Amino acid sequence: MQFAAPLVPGRLVQRYKRFLADIETEDGPVTVHCPNPGAMLGLNSPGARVLLSRSTNPARKLPLTWELAEADLPGGPQWVGINTMRPNGLVAEAFRAGAIAALAGHDVLRPEVRYAQASRVDFLASGAAGGPCHVEVKNCHMMRRPGLAEFPDCKAARSARHMRDLAQVVAEGGRALVVIVVQMEAEAFDVARDIDPAFDRAFREARAAGVEVRAYRCAVGPEGVAIADEIPVVTPP
Repeated sequence: MQFAAPLVPGRLVQRYKRFLADIETEDGPVTVHCPNPGAMLGLNSPGARVLLSRSTNPARKLPLTWELAEADLPGGPQWVGINTMRPNGLVAEAFRAGAIAALAGHDVLRPEVRYAQASRVDFLASGAAGGPCHVEVKNCHMMRRPGLAEFPDCKAARSARHMRDLAQVVAEGGRALVVIVVQMEAEAFDVARDIDPAFDRAFREARAAGVEVRAYRCAVGPEGVAIADEIPVVTPP
């Protein structure tokens, strides 16, 4: 996923009200959209270098969107994608390129399909002989130990519900897959169970029930973000 135009550099002043951030740019201070509802642990330090995309929609109140942060992570500084709206597009792009091995054989990826009591799955993959696959995408951008990506970075009750709903799909004879998109360089993925024990429990119970989980690290830089390759999920059973 290449950015349509060169990103605007800046320095973070503060992030506040979840979806707003003040940035110091070469042209002066601006308020930008922060497309991330999480805690952004390790990514919102004042003074950090950031990169912003500019909307072509003249009606937007905030034309700039925060895309990348240069984070001083345990494994060393690197660019990290903070835009939680990107992972679904990244998965769709990788699917078209045949880069999601767990979805080999499927030829259609339909977004936002209703299922369970009150949920929408990110994608429903179809076309394979084994039947359709419910695909849930999770964004990950937290690292507290060198090389280890973790999710979530705050309480994630909605994500825990998704895990239970996907387990029910499998219980009813279907197939379900969770794709974790790690918007940074990492060597492995685990659940941040100290941050949200309830999600950890739901995640492990879903895997035990037969929900598949795959994690992919991304190549992240000023030119764009793209799924690179699969990394192991080291969450214990």
